[in-house]
Amino acid sequence: MPTLLEVTFKAADDKRAEDIVVLNMEGVSLIADQFVICHANSERQVQAIAREIADKASEENYEVKRIEGMDSGRWVLVDLGDVVAHIFHKDERGFYNLERLWGDAPMIEVGEDSVQ
Repeated sequence: MPTLLEVTFKAADDKRAEDIVVLNMEGVSLIADQFVICHANSERQVQAIAREIADKASEENYEVKRIEGMDSGRWVLVDLGDVVAHIFHKDERGFYNLERLWGDAPMIEVGEDSVQ
């Protein structure tokens, strides 16, 4: 069974999310163990990525705790417990710059090679 992080990363990648970054939040935040941050070029694509992540997590029997921001499609947060996915519209990602905000969190390399 793939890990929740692998499922989340692959689902985002399958829907052509751009610039996928994974931050290791362990010891940095109590919110989650990992943040997956990515962006898309339209509201529809942001929503499609969020739906794919939620659907694939559910298929692998991971609980989708909540999804926020689907209506606007500018910044959708998919809370999967240990993993929280932030899917931004390209314009919003630079503005909020979570990578800088959580600069203490080391990046985790996740790629197609490690995702089954």
